[in-house]
Amino acid sequence: MKDTKGPTTQATLFLKANGVAFTDHLYAYEAHGGTSVSARELGVEEHAVVKTLIMENELKKPLIVLMHGDRKVSTKELARQIGCKKVEPCKPEVANKHSGYLVGGTSPFGTKTGMPIYVERSILELDRIYINGGRRGYLVGIDPKELPKLLAVEAVEVAAV
Repeated sequence: MKDTKGPTTQATLFLKANGVAFTDHLYAYEAHGGTSVSARELGVEEHAVVKTLIMENELKKPLIVLMHGDRKVSTKELARQIGCKKVEPCKPEVANKHSGYLVGGTSPFGTKTGMPIYVERSILELDRIYINGGRRGYLVGIDPKELPKLLAVEAVEVAAV
């Protein structure tokens, strides 16, 4: 898919304010299509498409997990690695409230609420990632080495097939 000038969102404003180079990637959003749809539409490997997942611990404290599109999060392993009893996905309406984005358009950049951010370690080793730009049907391409410079990310190893 050809790059087009993308929309202005809280995420793109955040990236621009921090001087991060990114590419715009618009595609036809499909409800419940997930990263397989965006990877197909962009013509990239699903492994390079990064999901932004809003989860919560047993105290209902929100957190963000960045995961490869073709992997799931082992919530049990995540809880163990971050010292919690339990981690589970937030309900969509709760995730929307914490992030300021609609589920399906959630970006880790420019969130409404500051939350701890955990990134699957192998994401940082990729050449380029495609991550939500703050709107459904819109990803931005960035160098994953920018993530630790922009966000207080903690690398974890919690990917499951």
